[in-house]
Amino acid sequence: MQTKLQSENSNIKKIAKRLLPLTGVIITLLVQVLVPDNSSHPVAKRPYYTTFLLALSAIPLISFVLSFFFNKIGEYLEHKGPFWLGAALVIALINVITAKLALLPVIFFPSFDNILAIFVESWQLVLKCIFYSFKLLIFGVFWGVIAGFITGVFLGFSSKVYYWINPYIKLIGPIPATAWIPLVLTTFPTTFGASVFIIALAVWFPVQLMTSSGIQNTSKVYFEVGRTLGAGTFFQVFKIAVPAALPNIFQGVFNGICAAFIALMTAEMFGAKYGIGWYISWQKAMMVYSGVYAGLIMIALFCTVIITALFKVRKRLLGWQKGLVKW
Repeated sequence: MQTKLQSENSNIKKIAKRLLPLTGVIITLLVQVLVPDNSSHPVAKRPYYTTFLLALSAIPLISFVLSFFFNKIGEYLEHKGPFWLGAALVIALINVITAKLALLPVIFFPSFDNILAIFVESWQLVLKCIFYSFKLLIFGVFWGVIAGFITGVFLGFSSKVYYWINPYIKLIGPIPATAWIPLVLTTFPTTFGASVFIIALAVWFPVQLMTSSGIQNTSKVYFEVGRTLGAGTFFQVFKIAVPAALPNIFQGVFNGICAAFIALMTAEMFGAKYGIGWYISWQKAMMVYSGVYAGLIMIALFCTVIITALFKVRKRLLGWQKGLVKW
């Protein structure tokens, strides 16, 4: 009898945890609907935040229903339920402090309605800025990874190249890529080319550093066995050294992409016509801080998607390292 009661209590607790995300959204929605906004905040054209919360509530509701049919969804909700409730309460608290009570300066801390209005009312400009930043980032990261990989392979595999080139890299590499912006803008004919170069430079150093370190730390026994079996230089580099250095290479690419975002935002603030960094700078100059926060949200989502995609690729290529590096 006692065992049965314990089992029922355990099931009730599990169901309660699965409901926590939905509970959080409902609490946030009630705060938004029942507590009026402070009159000092500009009134949005439509209740964007309320509409967003209503649409968002469908996700935890559907997930709760599906959790009874799919164990993985149930386990996820039971594990992450308290976190999502806490996150919802934090958002509700921010809403109370800013929009409802106006305890912070209104011009610098707009309501959620006004922030979401940027995405709805200026969606064409927002998409254009995202596309421009994405194009810059892709070109910059591509050339940075290629240059860093080639440099790292030569430095890691050839002691002569390391002897002659490494001192210059030690001198130039640690300089922040953004420090070169004044010189690069006067050298390149277009701001797009200058921005791509700055991003590539930011990516190049960590990629080449981790690639060369990974190759140099590869056990010499592998190369000796390869030479004994008649392996040439090309085979030793791309069949022994590079596969062994892949964890380091991905670490370098990860660090490079993080540096690329900093370089991207900074480069776009100097002479760019569009882009997320340009948008934030423009909105700040216009004192439209709802646009600044919208830009920060774009950056957060942009970074998360790119880095998550990188780790998905890493997981497929380095399945044997599963669990060592998490994102």
